Amino acid sequence: QVQLVESGGGLVQAGESLRLSCAASGSIFSINVMGWYRQAPGKQRELVATITTNGNTNYADSVKGRFTISRDNRKITVYLQMNSLKPEDTAVYDCNNVRRTWPWGRGTQVTVSS
Repeated sequence: QVQLVESGGGLVQAGESLRLSCAASGSIFSINVMGWYRQAPGKQRELVATITTNGNTNYADSVKGRFTISRDNRKITVYLQMNSLKPEDTAVYDCNNVRRTWPWGRGTQVTVSS
């Protein structure tokens, strides 16, 4: 059973940056397409970025050009570098494979003040 542990969130002002990490247990991490998701209060969880096993990335239009997803298969970790943060980026961020088949972690709260 894969376990996911997210970290790196916090309270920042608009325009600042954060780097999130998602550490996973289990060797199957390296063969899965991974995604970062977020859920704002009262809204559905949305997919913001994905990365394939060989490093190809894709982003939601709302974060394109500001967020960068990366992965380290040896460390079994996926990262999300978030720059130029906006108040509308405020949400709980978590990660999973793109099929969302692993148990969700606790997520990490990102709060962006204006």
